[in-house]
Amino acid sequence: MKKWLFILMAALLTLVGCSEKEAKKDAKGLTKVSVVLDWTPNTNHTGLYVAEKLGYFKEQGLDVDILLPGETGADQLVASGKAQFGVSYQEGITQARVQDVPLVSIAAIIQHNTSGFASTASKGITSPKDFEGKTYGGWGAPLEKAVLQSLMQTKNADINKLDIVNAGDLDFFTMMKKDIDFAWIYYAWTGIEAELRGEKLNMLYLTDYSDQLDYYTPVLATNEKMIKDDPETVKAFVAAASKGYEYAINHPKEAADILLEAVPDLDKNLVHKSQEWLADKYQDDAAQWGEQKLSVWENYAKWMANNKVLEGEFNAKQAFTNDFLPKKETK
Repeated sequence: MKKWLFILMAALLTLVGCSEKEAKKDAKGLTKVSVVLDWTPNTNHTGLYVAEKLGYFKEQGLDVDILLPGETGADQLVASGKAQFGVSYQEGITQARVQDVPLVSIAAIIQHNTSGFASTASKGITSPKDFEGKTYGGWGAPLEKAVLQSLMQTKNADINKLDIVNAGDLDFFTMMKKDIDFAWIYYAWTGIEAELRGEKLNMLYLTDYSDQLDYYTPVLATNEKMIKDDPETVKAFVAAASKGYEYAINHPKEAADILLEAVPDLDKNLVHKSQEWLADKYQDDAAQWGEQKLSVWENYAKWMANNKVLEGEFNAKQAFTNDFLPKKETK
């Protein structure tokens, strides 16, 4: 967390003397805003590309630039006001809030956590107990070890018997060809890619071992100043994004084609199969797309605190809001 905070504060310090990036009108009278992705474009982001292509942003009076994060991540850009919106994660926002960084989640992109620890079937890892004597490839965050230990404790396994290495930028399939036995993946992308490769995986979802690990990942985020100074733009952005994701839910094939048109370098089969897999998971059992529950934010923060990866007081009610989601008509 200290590394995350250092990066964020460095980004903020470079902006001393800069005011919040005000939303401006373009030549057509649309309000110009930007949304920064958390990673390279994938099916987590389809609703945004749909909203752009089908004119949902324009219907709401917005001219939206969809940006890649570059060296400065989405959280840093949104917190500093250099971008109005971004794709974030509950874990990152929770850590930011206890350091008084004003990020706020405004919609859950996917209702339940679809991530977990994956390995090729040949590794023989079918339980957290099997982590003993194996090598895990990660990115070096304290949170990883806490999650690994939490799962291993459910099977009375000893994390000291697990070798944790920093795999850097290696992708999952490259790791599996090296001396790494398993890694943390999102099934909607890497898991689906494995299916297309004919590679059988053993997948241990976090939610199978702890309800507290069923957090929102990813989410759409903005900052407190944007909410205070320009709530109408926030409302318009969420309304258009909601319509985009609802389209992706109901028309996964067409939505996949829209993402591929915007990012033609993506693998066509992967995008279509991933989109089909995610279609009923965006909203899942929520009353509407984007809805978030206070209990999910509180439970995950408690887990983080209990596992010593959260330092400071966390107010869950200030970390997210459902206020900007479109009001659904009651029958």
